[in-house]
Amino acid sequence: MHLETTRFGSLEIDDNAILTFTQPIIGFQEFRRFVLLDETGGAHVKWLQSTDAGDLAFILMDPRTVVPDYEVRLRADELTELAVDSAEALDIYTLVVVPQDPTQVRTNLKAPILINPQQRLAKQTILDQSSYPVQFLLAQAEPGAESSQEVSNARSDA
Repeated sequence: MHLETTRFGSLEIDDNAILTFTQPIIGFQEFRRFVLLDETGGAHVKWLQSTDAGDLAFILMDPRTVVPDYEVRLRADELTELAVDSAEALDIYTLVVVPQDPTQVRTNLKAPILINPQQRLAKQTILDQSSYPVQFLLAQAEPGAESSQEVSNARSDA
């Protein structure tokens, strides 16, 4: 598949690399097909590029890089939806927001992106039973630190 993007230019994507979201990313209901791209330069982030809109891409990170004991507990219906027996079979990422102020770079630990790499299925879930914050500031994260840094007035469009 040929894909024109605003961030990565022209890409040739293997159809087998396309992820299908069983439920859309919150706020992006019309987009269900994405491809996961590695960040150049060896950074610990990935890009989730829409295959339906070349100008839509999200930055993802492994939340365990800032919260080593980050844990996702899923209901049986969510595991079935993603065609897995346990959360350990999933790749887990969180969305990263990068505003102009680098001290406000944050990730959403409350609503991770879950990917079944074998079946190429994905979804965003909300961890209702967790105390993880929606706005976790990466500038204040220290390895092994508690995940209690929250921004009470963060803009969702930043």
